[in-house]
Amino acid sequence: MRIWVVSDGRAGIENQALGLAEAIQRLTAAEITTKRIRWRPAFDRLPSALKLPAMLDPASDVPFPAEHEAWPDLWIATGRATLPLSLAVRRRSGGKTFVVQTQDPRLSPARFDMVVAPAHDGLSGDTVFEIVGSPHRITPQRIADAAPAFAAEIDPLPHPRVAVLIGGKSKAFDLTEAHAADLADRIAGAITAANGSLMLTFSRRTPEAAKAAMTARLSALSGLIWDSEGPNPFFAFLNAADHILVTEDSANMAAEAASTGKPVHILPMGALKPAGKFARLHADLEAHGATRPFDGTLEDWNYPPLAETDRAAKAVLEAMRTR
Repeated sequence: MRIWVVSDGRAGIENQALGLAEAIQRLTAAEITTKRIRWRPAFDRLPSALKLPAMLDPASDVPFPAEHEAWPDLWIATGRATLPLSLAVRRRSGGKTFVVQTQDPRLSPARFDMVVAPAHDGLSGDTVFEIVGSPHRITPQRIADAAPAFAAEIDPLPHPRVAVLIGGKSKAFDLTEAHAADLADRIAGAITAANGSLMLTFSRRTPEAAKAAMTARLSALSGLIWDSEGPNPFFAFLNAADHILVTEDSANMAAEAASTGKPVHILPMGALKPAGKFARLHADLEAHGATRPFDGTLEDWNYPPLAETDRAAKAVLEAMRTR
């Protein structure tokens, strides 16, 4: 099977489509090709219906096969930038290519062969396949493979090892300096009480003031604070963690953490608007048994690892077989 994965190249977006493609590849022989596209600035904000391939930035990958090349069997795309191309592929390929869009496309789902959408978005339709959270690339094998590169730093750390994944400002949430300092004090208290260690990463969205406040309060703990320099230890942190603390602003991080089967504690953020879909997401994760609100302690619990990406991969293959 030939699979094309298409996005605007942002890691958080691309990993959704790539994670789904890799899950399909684990089920059947497949070759994955990644396509990264972007529109010329003058056309980027145009509605999808008005965008034409000629408006793509010259630096973009070519989104369609050359005249002598075959269409891919499966097209998996994610993000607003890909929508006009997904619609064009479904039309131009004459049904040869099965078109999957991840996330809510904010267009009729019937315009795609399948939409793999987060359940918390509330999307419905014959072509919609709902999952808890978003597709991702986390698997037990992938995080285990990442461990050796960071073994020298992580292996000496005392248990319980606590991975802390900090997001940042978005349309729905904020992380002020004062709130970050309070979170850091609560995290430090829990780790100190347990005689454990810290493995902390920040998001690109984490405000600098919040990052500085947390670093100042947590740097005395045994452990690691990744400063965004050098290789990213995110996968290795997930592999080594006994507990995972995640800020409530990121559906991706929460779903990824829940795929490990380890206790996931949700850290509160400052709300900028009603929680809405994030409240629904966290209710779904709690119902699965994966997450609980962080209460200042490191309580242990067990649950089946969340395997929604694998479930979606099986649904895509079944839909391709039966269409």
